[in-house]
Amino acid sequence: MDQQTHVGRAAAALAGTTAALLGAAAGHLVAAFVDPAASPVLAVGSTVIDLTPTPVKEWAVARLGTADKPVLVGSVLVVTLLLAATAGLVARRSRGTGAGLLVGLAVMAGVAALSRPSASAVDALPALATVVVGPLALLTFMRAPGPRTSPATTGPVGPSRRTLLALGLGVAAVLAGAGEWVGRVRGGPGSVTLPPPTDPAPALPQGLETRFRGISDLQTASADFYRVDTRLVLPSVAVDGWRLTIDGDVDRTVDLSFDDLLAMRLVERDITLTCVSNEVGGKYVGAARWLGVPLRDVLDRAGIGSTGADQILSTDVDGFTISTPLEVALDGRDTLVAVGMNGAPLPQTHGFPARLVTPGLYGFVGATKWLSRLTLTTYDAAQAYWTDRGWATDAPIKLASRIDTPRPLSTVEAGEVVVGGVAWAQHRGVGGVEVSIDEGPWQQATLGPDVGVDYWRQWFFRWPAESGQHTLATRATTLDGEVQTASRATPFPDGSSGVQQVVVNVA
Repeated sequence: MDQQTHVGRAAAALAGTTAALLGAAAGHLVAAFVDPAASPVLAVGSTVIDLTPTPVKEWAVARLGTADKPVLVGSVLVVTLLLAATAGLVARRSRGTGAGLLVGLAVMAGVAALSRPSASAVDALPALATVVVGPLALLTFMRAPGPRTSPATTGPVGPSRRTLLALGLGVAAVLAGAGEWVGRVRGGPGSVTLPPPTDPAPALPQGLETRFRGISDLQTASADFYRVDTRLVLPSVAVDGWRLTIDGDVDRTVDLSFDDLLAMRLVERDITLTCVSNEVGGKYVGAARWLGVPLRDVLDRAGIGSTGADQILSTDVDGFTISTPLEVALDGRDTLVAVGMNGAPLPQTHGFPARLVTPGLYGFVGATKWLSRLTLTTYDAAQAYWTDRGWATDAPIKLASRIDTPRPLSTVEAGEVVVGGVAWAQHRGVGGVEVSIDEGPWQQATLGPDVGVDYWRQWFFRWPAESGQHTLATRATTLDGEVQTASRATPFPDGSSGVQQVVVNVA
């Protein structure tokens, strides 16, 4: 009888999963040198994201927040390991068929990697490494002697199957860790020194957070700034090889290096960004000081054409696209090709080495991270990633306000309670904030420091709280008199709306 029939079911399943982990780890390490996004598990995960219906994506962002990506990667990995365990069980009867199943999994990952917009032939290398390592490891595990094999009766033998499986798991962990380390050290903002701005922003005033605990900081720390995007792995971009191309309906195509960009007029601007996925009262909004080149200056290098372009199709280093109305580069607002955030180079998380920052537009139409190309074209001629999925073409940020303190369902002591938070109306400015207690009349809150129309506004209200359960609500007004609507809308397709209500208990 063939020795493979003596492999127990549990051992065979473990052999399949260990072989798959070894193959995936080898592919992950190769991808770190080629393109981290081509890593087998990440390539499949990215394909799943692209194929996921919009309502499911919105549900994931709303319910899981920043944990949506680890959950997705974990789900892909679990499904892969279950299929790999099946391959191990099949290999008990037919080694070739079991190994063939692992080859099929690796080929699927390769197809996913090559289907990305920016993929090239070398992006097949991680999957090729997985094709070689995974099946060979499975065949090795299945041929290895089991724990009851006796050298006295079978002659000289190699390490036991148990030893090889333990070794395989250890090697997989080392390979995966090495891939992560290589991916982190390739490129990145660590070695970049930014010149001082030609046009610096004034010093920020003291925020209300120094007086009232719980109100969002006037300036959001870069490490605390929200992140919502489709990327499972952050691009690692070396500035020496990075280029920003301006093409399409222009007088001449221009390629700018990072040094070229830094040699242009650099301005500092305080701008609040908001994600279209932000629910009423949500956390996907942040305020930062950005350093960058005015977008108009960048486009003027190429010369704006005259054939009727109405959009800027921006592309990141991996081929992801965003549509931005050309008008926002021409109407005087401080739209930037940003290279710095809060006094330092852009973090890798937020788009290093360069990104778009567009006051007044949700991020999905104005905040391309890891920017590599600006193409002047028309909406009829080209659609970007989100507009192709039914989201709005032009998405100005809706007037909104948020209660930061007291927290929902918290308990506070009777007496004077400070209700506070932030409000935003980018490119229009916040003119006032009001608070309602238990659906009573709207009462004027006190505004915090004014940093400009593109920045959020802190606010507070002194509430003489009495014992019992109470409902607090807030609404804002723009400088030109628009009042925040109470009409409820979901984020899809152009941003949420409505008035936030918070229930608190007063002891």
